[in-house]
Amino acid sequence: MESSLEEIEFLALSANRVDVLRLLSEDRHTRRELAEATGASQATLGRILGDFDERSWVKRDGSEYVATATGQLVSAGFTDLQEILETERTLRDIVEFLPTESLSFDLRRLSNATITTPSQTRPNAPLQRLLELLEGAEEVRTVSHAFNEQTLSVVRERTRAGEQTFEGVFSRSAIEALSEESELRRRLEDLLEADRAGVRITDDEVPLAVMVVDDVVYLLLRDDQGILRASVDVEDELVRSWAIETIEEYWTRSESLEADSLGSE
Repeated sequence: MESSLEEIEFLALSANRVDVLRLLSEDRHTRRELAEATGASQATLGRILGDFDERSWVKRDGSEYVATATGQLVSAGFTDLQEILETERTLRDIVEFLPTESLSFDLRRLSNATITTPSQTRPNAPLQRLLELLEGAEEVRTVSHAFNEQTLSVVRERTRAGEQTFEGVFSRSAIEALSEESELRRRLEDLLEADRAGVRITDDEVPLAVMVVDDVVYLLLRDDQGILRASVDVEDELVRSWAIETIEEYWTRSESLEADSLGSE
């Protein structure tokens, strides 16, 4: 009897085998239909179906073939493995910067995420990606250990113009950093006075920077030295639910930030 690893190898070495088993797990098909769907020759299909029949992965019903219960099990498991490996390949270069302790969703939800990393020609590419999202957003919610000048400027202008609602929870250190510079403090005061903005401050540890920009969830990733390493943004309802729940938890444990508490020079 072949080992499980040998069975995996048998299936993985042929894209046609993977496709045929997937198709037959979804519905019954004739050999002609399988040939049209996969582009495989009749001879190739004959070998594949024969091999599958020996393993009891498929059965024939008249002129049609269909996967057995175990064939469906193998197909589903192999599809899961493919999804895991595709996600791993997507996240491989940034996994060390992901706040994985705070991410309670299946990482496969990030398989279709947009990953933006700095380059020599675009060192601020992750931040630029965020600004692109913010400039067209109607609703923004966030919790973060940082509040940079560019983000502050965009949400300040859009909330004051009535084009955007903004709710943010920030670490005390992030707000203090802005308050130390008069121009940034003035912009923050403007934001706090906007009818469509709410900002709260927390003394809790904030190990992540997550933002919900309409339907998109955006994560800004930094290393232990605070150097910007990447951003991840994805449109996924489960990830969005996680992000909103996370933001709301910080919101309830934080205190409202008022303009008169920022101090002045």
